[in-house]
This record gives sequence, C-alpha cells and structure tokens, in this order.
Amino acid sequence: MEQKMIQEALTYGRRFVRYGKPASYIPELASKNPSRLGIAVCDMEGNLSSAGDCEERFTMQSISKVIALILALEQNGYDIVFSKVGLEPTGDSFNSTVRLDHLTNNKPFNPMINAGAIAVASTIRGATLEERKAVSIDFARKLTGNSSLDVDYEVFLSESNTGFKNRAIIYLMRSNGIIEGNCEDHLELYFLLCSLACSCQDLAVFAATLANNGVSPITGETLIQPRTVKLVRSLMVTCGMYDYSGEFASTVGMPSKSGVGGGIISCAIGKYGIATYGPSLDDKGNSIGGLKMLEYLSDNMGLSIF
Repeated sequence: MEQKMIQEALTYGRRFVRYGKPASYIPELASKNPSRLGIAVCDMEGNLSSAGDCEERFTMQSISKVIALILALEQNGYDIVFSKVGLEPTGDSFNSTVRLDHLTNNKPFNPMINAGAIAVASTIRGATLEERKAVSIDFARKLTGNSSLDVDYEVFLSESNTGFKNRAIIYLMRSNGIIEGNCEDHLELYFLLCSLACSCQDLAVFAATLANNGVSPITGETLIQPRTVKLVRSLMVTCGMYDYSGEFASTVGMPSKSGVGGGIISCAIGKYGIATYGPSLDDKGNSIGGLKMLEYLSDNMGLSIF
C-alpha cells in the first residue's frame, strides 16, 4: 500500500477524534491522550508501512479475544470450545449479562463478547495458571512477530481491581455449568490477555497473518490452521465490532476486531493486515479515528469483501 494513501487516511481520521473519549471504566485507560492516532499496514510479504502514533504502546483489550479463541481452538478443537460458547451475533453491549440466564444451554452468544471470551479463556490448557499465562503470552508473541511482547501490569491490576461485572459474569456462568474449575484463575488469565501491550505494527503483523490464511508474512510459518482462520474471520465480520458490527460490515466490509484500548485490526484478505490506534472511542467502544481511517482505505482501495 502506498505511503501517500496511508497518510491520507490518517489525516482524514484526525478530523473525528474530538467526538469521542477514552474508556473510563478502567482507570488506567481513562488517562490516555484522546488526540493520539496511528495506523500500520503489513502486506503479504511482511513489508510494514505506517503513519502517526504507530509506535505508541497500548493494551489489546478485546483484540486479545481473537488470540485466545485461536489458541483455544488449536489446543482443544472445535467441539470442546463451542460447547462453552455460541457463534451468533448479539445486539447487546460487550459486557452485558442480560441473556446469560435465558439462553439455550446457557451459553454466551459468541467469543467476541466478554462472557464468551471468558468462557473461551477457561479452556486454555496448562498444568498451572502460570503455565497457561506463559503459553498465552508466547502464542501472542508468535502471532505478532514480536518476541518481547508483554503485559502492561498497571493496566492488568487496574482491570483486576475494578472488574466486578466480569466477576459477576463468570460466577453466573459457573452456576450454569458453563465454567469449570477455578473462576479467579480463569479471570486472571482473561485480564492478562486483555492487558497485553502492543503497537500498531505488532497488530498489523497479526492481522496480516489472518489475511494470509494463517501464514506469518514475516517467517512464512503456518501459525493458524486454515479451518480456524476461516471460522475466526467469519466471527470478526459478524461480531468483531461490538453492536456496531452490522453497520461496520456495510461501510468497511473487512473482518475486524476492536478493543477499548483504542486498537482495531482489519484483514484485507490476501492483501493486507491493517491495524489502527486511537483511544478516543465512540459510544459502542470503538476507536472513532480508527473507524474513519478504515472507511477511507476501504472506500478508496476497494477492500470490502462485499
């Protein structure tokens, strides 16, 4: 992708950042500078191009739900993971508890909402909690091509100390038989995954791996099985942008996942992995500047899968 096009997308996105604000329910995120905005693009040969605040580190938050799902599927297979969670989109907010007592088999709707992601994290295997953490971090490092990727422990503690709704969610699922084992261990792993610190470049490599059918554009190694890639990209289309996913499909039309840390990953399948960062969020929890940059690129380069 030409640098000029990336720079134009950044300029366009900057017009909109003033209309949002950083996430406030996690104290460490509330202090982020809302004017920050960056973008990185990785092609199928591993070439990276970027603009703006592309090197600033931020936490993955819900983008890590994609990594957790891939790892859980690679470890356990489809049947075990989807005995805990469904595949259907929901119009509810990402941290809603409304439907958990009224679902068939009590399963959360999909792995991209908090309840579903917590259920998925509970299936990630290891002999101890520390081993499960190490396996998860190592897998994230492989997917991003960054061997030094690690946890922002200030954000981790902030989430753990204020994550009362997520505790309500996991204990409700425990009472419904969806969750097995130690709830606090599962939550600690979930919070740790959300607190992985990354840059746009890291996430662009991950998005490019998904766009390249699971093959790392950096090493040429197959990191994700093709069936898993297909499943994950389909869930990103239907559920990846919270309860904005339907409109996003019509305006951008790329498999994508956002996080309240301000990041968004998008897959231009067979072409590019795109990652944006902007902590100024809309009322759905999506980066406003990121959305607008992706709209610009999709419109001007014909990247929509539709």
